[in-house]
Amino acid sequence: MIAPTMNNRLLSVLAAIVGVGFVGLAFLYWSTPAGSLPSVVPGYQSGSSLIHFKHGIGALLLGLAAFAFAWFQSGKKSQRT
Repeated sequence: MIAPTMNNRLLSVLAAIVGVGFVGLAFLYWSTPAGSLPSVVPGYQSGSSLIHFKHGIGALLLGLAAFAFAWFQSGKKSQRT
């Protein structure tokens, strides 16, 4: 069985990695027209020059939420008696 602190540490690291990914995706949405996005990214539109600003805001908020989750998971746990 994995110790609870090891499980929390793993969740913190994974949440931080996901947060970095979403913040990077937000930057990609803000800097790349929809026609130049990779086809696997939601919002791809062939031949479009539209910038998906709201998609970028959503990705940024998800990234910040993942960072907040990682922060709360990495905090000290109180002892229950």
